[in-house]
Amino acid sequence: MQTLKLVAVSAGLSSPSSTRLLADRLLQAARYRLAEQEYAVDVQVVELRDLAVDIAKNFVTGFPSAALQEAIDTVTGADGVIAVTPVFTASYSGLFKSFFDLIDPAALTGVPVLVGATGGTARHSLVLDHALRPLFAYLRALVAPTAVYAASEDWGSGGDAYTDGLPSRINRAGSEFADMVAARPSRNADEDEIVPFERQLADLRLD
Repeated sequence: MQTLKLVAVSAGLSSPSSTRLLADRLLQAARYRLAEQEYAVDVQVVELRDLAVDIAKNFVTGFPSAALQEAIDTVTGADGVIAVTPVFTASYSGLFKSFFDLIDPAALTGVPVLVGATGGTARHSLVLDHALRPLFAYLRALVAPTAVYAASEDWGSGGDAYTDGLPSRINRAGSEFADMVAARPSRNADEDEIVPFERQLADLRLD
């Protein structure tokens, strides 16, 4: 059974956090969909709140701490990334942006990314298309078609005849994202399957 690695990045500042809750729900939806397709799923969560000081120090010194480097490697080594941020002043949080500023611009090339955001009112929902999608487009990631914004009132709402409720949006987004991850070769395949260049040259000489 093939194992796929999903990583959620949560930029929530409080504990517990609605941002982390949304990240967990999206992970759960994606994991359920992949399980239906008989994939094993390795799930990890990166809490940026715990790395805030390390991220700031990295900008000053130019060197990441061991914990920060581990978080960066975790994200860049994933088969799929779920990125969720609270909204501050109509955009992603500074902590969220600062972390992704430390990601090599080519490290997420072709990686499926599901974006989400949380905020006090629905007025900020445009952050998904005006800020988050352009950020990950710059990083050359493949952004899932459905993004999820959760305002405070969404957590207790089931939707109506015209608008899907939050659980429905989470399930749809998670399923689309999971299908994108499953459609791509795992980035964590056994390296023994890769033929070294020197061996390829030796095989050519034998021919």
